[in-house]
Amino acid sequence: MDYIIIVAGGKGLRMGGEIPKQFLPIGGKPVLMHTLERFHRCDKDMKIILVLPKSQQDYWRELCREYRCDIPHEIADGGDTRFASSKNGLALIAKDCKGVVGIHDGVRPFVSTEVIRRCYDIARQTGAAIPVLPVTDTLRKVGDTDKAYNVLRSNYRIVQTPQVFDIQLAHEAFDQPYSDAFTDDASVVESIGKEVTMVEGNRENIKLTTPFDLKIAEILL
Repeated sequence: MDYIIIVAGGKGLRMGGEIPKQFLPIGGKPVLMHTLERFHRCDKDMKIILVLPKSQQDYWRELCREYRCDIPHEIADGGDTRFASSKNGLALIAKDCKGVVGIHDGVRPFVSTEVIRRCYDIARQTGAAIPVLPVTDTLRKVGDTDKAYNVLRSNYRIVQTPQVFDIQLAHEAFDQPYSDAFTDDASVVESIGKEVTMVEGNRENIKLTTPFDLKIAEILL
């Protein structure tokens, strides 16, 4: 069985408005609905778990009625950290369940079907897969000293979601205590010694964070 946990706990502060960014409209409907549709269209049998703060869940249900969104999904409570939110979503999947689970940012509505399938196929083979892109900009290393210097961009990758894992492996990883070293879900899995396989992502799979990103989103739609 395949699962997707869509984490949407943002408050939208960088958007400059009161409406959380996952609920802002693009193309005539909330961002989050576009994200759910991407996975549902890819695999109508995929089980969808949506992680939302308790304070936003009633509003989401109202939006579903307003926009007639009938995609089947369960709702889990958001946590104080990404780690806690992902763990809460994972808690709705039995620990002895066979299959793979993806964890995806709710404000990445443009992940391609090809990337979704690629991540799930590779995760079934290796246990863990994440989509990445090459870095195209020049990078400079800065730190506590006054001296900054260029680094080889070929040594780096931009990491996207969905990050997909064997279900039992994911449970094992998220059963450990939280650490500040957990920068994403893949880092949680890597912390127990599991190697994560990188697969090719898609350039349009941007994370909507700023008002400028919303303008790009309208163009992409």
